Amino acid sequence: METKTNKLQGFQRKYLRGIAHDMKPVVFIGKKGLTEGLDRSINDALTAHELIKVKYIDFKDKENKTEISGIIEETHDCQMVGMIGHTAIFYRQHPDEEKRKIAVPSS
Repeated sequence: METKTNKLQGFQRKYLRGIAHDMKPVVFIGKKGLTEGLDRSINDALTAHELIKVKYIDFKDKENKTEISGIIEETHDCQMVGMIGHTAIFYRQHPDEEKRKIAVPSS
């Protein structure tokens, strides 16, 4: 499983961004920011899909989006693959090898 000590390399991030290109956001974060229910939704989405898009609504400052993205990374042991505009892409490898949907290329 990818963890903070085993960060994704640039070419792996690029590969995951390519996969995420056609995906639609599965989680929307509004004015209230991260709530308990939203945390559960993010965790469930990462477990089910491994790669998700999160859309920030009503956030004008990049610092706020970056801060919330950092909290998501820490809380859910995932990595932000990229952020374009108001949409962030997160990846967390499924712990069960048989249930993994995405094969990230290795070096």
